[in-house]
Amino acid sequence: MAREIQVTYDCADPRAQAEFWAAALGYRTQPPPEGFADWPSALTAQGVPPELQNLRAAITDPEGKGPRLYFQKVPEGKTVKNRVHLDVRAAPGLTGDERMAALAEEALRLEALGAKELYRFEANDVDESMIAMSDPEGNEFCLD
Repeated sequence: MAREIQVTYDCADPRAQAEFWAAALGYRTQPPPEGFADWPSALTAQGVPPELQNLRAAITDPEGKGPRLYFQKVPEGKTVKNRVHLDVRAAPGLTGDERMAALAEEALRLEALGAKELYRFEANDVDESMIAMSDPEGNEFCLD
């Protein structure tokens, strides 16, 4: 039996991470409960003080195909390389120079959102070229 998955990130700023990944993936912030215009209004109504309103955030695929991404605040910072990471499929089916051009264009877009390019792996005429990047909090991911 197949199961749905959620990808959870430990982070320092859940709202900022959610905004970055929503823009990177074409996702949307999970809407607040019915009857509320935004999350601060909903959380205030639930008695959550302002200083505790950025403990978690979530984003979802508007088409309902991809996993939900959940961001939770933790006190410690990132210290080592990720053991699991996302591959963002920015150039499926492309090869060679066309693939690298598409990956480089997407890398520039994500850098404008706060990502950093780490390194490139160019595999000539096959579809294995990729660009390793990190999100604004240093979590590694690949443009594939």
